[in-house]
Amino acid sequence: MLEAMAFKLPESVLVVVHTSDLQILLLERAGKDGQWSNMWQSVTGSREPEDADLAETAWRELLEETGLATGTLTDWRLKNRYEIWPQWRARYAPDVTHNVEHVFGFLVPRITPATLDPAEHVAQLWLPWQDAMKKVFSPTNRDAIWQLQKRIAA
Repeated sequence: MLEAMAFKLPESVLVVVHTSDLQILLLERAGKDGQWSNMWQSVTGSREPEDADLAETAWRELLEETGLATGTLTDWRLKNRYEIWPQWRARYAPDVTHNVEHVFGFLVPRITPATLDPAEHVAQLWLPWQDAMKKVFSPTNRDAIWQLQKRIAA
């Protein structure tokens, strides 16, 4: 008897890790045979069925992807709905074509090196927000960084 394949939930978090002077942590995705090389992003990850809420998802992803635990997590109450890229669609149930992404910020006291999981990320950079916006591959990530500088200024 075959086990049922566990599909990813079409709900995720995007966590922009930053300092008070708007230095942004970016992570370069790991990929097979350079497939996703030079794809920079903030912390991201899918909600798991056992996650009590989206804040728990954000904390879990922060710890898994960066090891960072000292800082302030803020739910921006911002949602993005987007079509799942074809190369990642097989991870979801066959009828799922879109994902809902919930945006969080994570304010750290200072630039701190992340502890990367080499299966997920191969490099890290801290950049000023303007440069980070230019480097990320995801339009929703770019928008979140833009939103961050407006939030800090307000």
